[in-house]
Amino acid sequence: MKRGRRGFSLIIALIILVLMATILTMALSLSTQTVKQTSDIYLKGQAEIYARSVTEYALLAISGHDNRQNCIKSINIDLPPNHEANLTIWYLGKGGGIDNCANTLADDVETPESNFTIIIDTIVSTKSSVGGEALRIHRRTVQKP
Repeated sequence: MKRGRRGFSLIIALIILVLMATILTMALSLSTQTVKQTSDIYLKGQAEIYARSVTEYALLAISGHDNRQNCIKSINIDLPPNHEANLTIWYLGKGGGIDNCANTLADDVETPESNFTIIIDTIVSTKSSVGGEALRIHRRTVQKP
C-alpha cells in the first residue's frame, strides 16, 4: 500500500508544479502588458497636449503673419522627444486679405463675420523610432483669428 501512496503524492506534486508555473507565466505576461499600456497612455496624453499647443501656435503664427502677401498653408513641427506635428490650414471667405490664398475652401461666404475663418487640421503622431504601434491624433479646429 505504501507504494501506491508515494506514486499518488508524486503525481499531485507534479500537478501543483505545473499549476504554479502556469500561474507565474500568466502573472509575468499581465505585468508586461501593464507596462506597455501605461506607456501607451502616457504617449497618447502627451500627443493630445501637443495637438492643443501646436493649434494655438498656428493661430499665433496666422495672427502675426501678413496674409495679403501669402497665406500660411501648412506648418510642420518636430516635437521632442518622440512626436511630430503636421498642420494644414484652410481659409474660408473672401476679402480680408485672403483673396490670393491657395488653400481657400469657399470664397462665397456672404456674411462679413464669417470672412477670414480658418480650419486647422492638426495631426500629431509618434516618430517611427518609438517602439510599439504608431500613434496618431487628429484634431480639427474652426477658428476666427
